[in-house]
Amino acid sequence: MRLDKYLKLSRLIKRRTEAKKACLAGCVKVNHRIAKAGEEVKPTDKVEIDFKNKILIIEINEIPTGNIPNCQVSSLYKIIKEIKKED
Repeated sequence: MRLDKYLKLSRLIKRRTEAKKACLAGCVKVNHRIAKAGEEVKPTDKVEIDFKNKILIIEINEIPTGNIPNCQVSSLYKIIKEIKKED
């Protein structure tokens, strides 16, 4: 599955266009490499997202096949580390 689509379906980023912009800006890394929006992701990949106020590092557990209910989103990934940024 494409990285931008995964970020949207897992609700880590609200919209696919925002996920694509974040990738273009270099704010998303997959397995310690800056990733493009179209990069294929798979289970066990580690994704690092640099938000405005925090850095979130996750490990992908499973790839969804379509839209999933909110209650099942947390099973898609495991949070490895969350680093708050200081202003």
